[in-house]
Amino acid sequence: MQRNNLRPTDADFIARHDGAVRKYKRHERIYAQGDQADELFCILSGKVLVTIGSAAGKEALIAVLHPEHFFGEDCMDADGVRGSTVMAATECTAVAFRTSNAIDKFGNDPEFTKCFAAFLMERNKQLKASLVDQMLLSSEKRLARLLLRLVPPERDVEPDLVDVLNNQELIARMVGTTRSRVNEFMNKFRNLGHIEYDSNHLKVFSTLNSILIDDET
Repeated sequence: MQRNNLRPTDADFIARHDGAVRKYKRHERIYAQGDQADELFCILSGKVLVTIGSAAGKEALIAVLHPEHFFGEDCMDADGVRGSTVMAATECTAVAFRTSNAIDKFGNDPEFTKCFAAFLMERNKQLKASLVDQMLLSSEKRLARLLLRLVPPERDVEPDLVDVLNNQELIARMVGTTRSRVNEFMNKFRNLGHIEYDSNHLKVFSTLNSILIDDET
């Protein structure tokens, strides 16, 4: 007997819609901006980072995605080209659906459509927030926002993510500043008691939010 209300991460759903389960190592690029877009993805485990780059070489983080989040929705666009770069922040497993199968699901699977529509609404909020961050926030506040997105306050970060957060060159590209400035801000946050970190550990405290509401830059 077939279960109702299957989610895109359920094995039965994946099999029914010819999904392909793929595993990615941390820091592995899943696809790059400008690549051909012919698949829709849903995260089964781990986290991915979505960034957009400019012609001048600048890069900005626009989303941090978690299990049951979709990415690669630009496969629905007429031009069929990726508008962003997606990298596995941790070891990650995702299911890939061919574009034709994904479009078919919108017409024949109300549960999938409902789930995907809810995700798109949340993604739209994230994009607006990222745009506001880039236009209005200082690089110090953008770093604070990034840390708060990646690490649940008062909890130790997952071991696989520590390596990402200690890669200050990568973090600098996401924030839109220099590595030296990231190092300066991280030390400042630690001295103020907002974070604890070393090469194998990082903890973010909710007091880091004070950086975002402080009017001083």
